[in-house]
Amino acid sequence: MAETDFIPLRPIPLKERSAIVFLEYGQLDVIDGAFVLVDQHGVRIQIPVGGLACLMLEPGTRVSHAAVVLCARVGCLLVWVGEGGTRLYAAGQPGGARADRLLFQARNALDETARLNIVREMYRRRFEEEPPARRSVDQLRGMEGVRVRELYRLLAQRHGVEWKARRYDRTDWDSADIPNRCLSSATACLYGLCEAAILAAGYAPAIGFLHRGKPQSFVYDIADIYKFETVVPKAFSIAAQLIKGKGADWTPERHVRIACRDQFRKSGLLEKIIPDIEEILSAGGLEPPVDAPEAADPAIPQEEASGDDGHRG
Repeated sequence: MAETDFIPLRPIPLKERSAIVFLEYGQLDVIDGAFVLVDQHGVRIQIPVGGLACLMLEPGTRVSHAAVVLCARVGCLLVWVGEGGTRLYAAGQPGGARADRLLFQARNALDETARLNIVREMYRRRFEEEPPARRSVDQLRGMEGVRVRELYRLLAQRHGVEWKARRYDRTDWDSADIPNRCLSSATACLYGLCEAAILAAGYAPAIGFLHRGKPQSFVYDIADIYKFETVVPKAFSIAAQLIKGKGADWTPERHVRIACRDQFRKSGLLEKIIPDIEEILSAGGLEPPVDAPEAADPAIPQEEASGDDGHRG
């Protein structure tokens, strides 16, 4: 069957999907029209890729061209992570983006007044209080760092976990203590989910406001808003259980991944992220760009968009 003979797929909106699935040690492919993971013995496990926000691919996975194409068509983000999901190496864009959203995001990031307004809105949402007046972005960043360190200490104390500091070695992750391993795995889950939402909405993960200069700067901006109400308490809770010897049959990373998956579903996080992004960017005070009057229509008319705004459909 030629590629042009495929029936067009209509991606499911992100808010109606399940959050994340971790896969390892197998070949991802499309066989008999189904997205499957094939293990070394040839056993197929069907993955409902159209109903997922993202797939987290651990070491030992290989992906066929057909699998990548299908993920792009249904708007499922592929994220390549380290063992246990503690490192994010790369991500594949699930379907494209919208120029008007990218231009609006970039315009807000380049306008210093708009950028400050957005950073203040992020501060307000993260700490549920008004940020101090007449503070620059750098000053707010410093104040946020102090608050974050205190939040880590308080949450660790609440769960009975001995907390020294947020420390990890990217070259030797297993050397970290259990609380830090749990936190690393939990934040990786949240980053993957936020990046899927950012791309589905048609924005760029690299154009951040508080964070700058990283491929996932905007991912960190958005994830930080939800971090201390979702994954951080869950990570400390699991760390406390493991330190007491409970659940030692699983690695800390596996405990955290399953707990985060359930936490995302119960909190309805996927339903919140895209509307929150739109409200945060509108706090900049700038008007969204309009189409240039001299712009020419495409030679081949586009079909009606389906799924989320960032999906090609």
